[in-house]
Amino acid sequence: MALTMKDTFYISHGSPTLSIDESLPARHFLQSWKDKVFGQRPKSILVISAHWETSFPSVNIVQRNDTIHDFYNFPDKMYKLKYPAPGALELAKRVKELIVESGFERVDEDTERGLDHGAWVPLMLMYPEADIPVCQLSVQPEEDATHHYNLGKALAPLRDEGVLIVGSGATTHNLKVIKSMRALQNLGGAILPWAEEFDSWLKDALLEGRYEDVNNYEDKAPHAKMAHPWPEHIFPLHVAMGAAGETAKTKLIHHNWDHGCLSYASYQFTTAS
Repeated sequence: MALTMKDTFYISHGSPTLSIDESLPARHFLQSWKDKVFGQRPKSILVISAHWETSFPSVNIVQRNDTIHDFYNFPDKMYKLKYPAPGALELAKRVKELIVESGFERVDEDTERGLDHGAWVPLMLMYPEADIPVCQLSVQPEEDATHHYNLGKALAPLRDEGVLIVGSGATTHNLKVIKSMRALQNLGGAILPWAEEFDSWLKDALLEGRYEDVNNYEDKAPHAKMAHPWPEHIFPLHVAMGAAGETAKTKLIHHNWDHGCLSYASYQFTTAS
């Protein structure tokens, strides 16, 4: 009988330098994953990453995952990092089956794609042995949050099949502002008010179980368009949230700021017994 997973997770993966920068608190949080956050060993892992955008839900179906270095102008050693986790072919087929059964008209298969940095950078810290099969599911930035929440609802049976469901994005993600804050050297650690207000609203809504508000964050949250000019980095949260169910309890499991506006808030969704 497969292990039952009561929890799904949303991880803010922040900058690709998470892969090498020992000064980032989120790196140490993810390195402590098995000891302090989630001690169960999953049968396989499904990652919904902000860095795979498609028009229709897509899964990667490969024997072994290549490491995609989908970032530019970073230190050379980052391009030498590898995370050769086995592919999760059975899981990919099951994901497609569940999504289609729930009423989505089309799910595509990608037989070449490996893991982008939204998947392999966190996993390299969480499960450094790279011995657990991994499948990726894409996001659809032209759709809305409710579409992604419903994707998550379709995936809920996977929790009873030993599958760890992880959404990987960023709780705030405005690259233009991040780059300007880097140039200003972070304003001495001050947090920009719009980022703090959006981050606090999201935390309160999640901890209070106001999931419908989170699905309608663009209308409900302060500074939603500033925090997410494009939605791909928040949609993985909606998938993880939906997979845990509407009565799930949310816990903030990590939080720190970088560049005065990049929130590393990460959440655990625990399904009600």
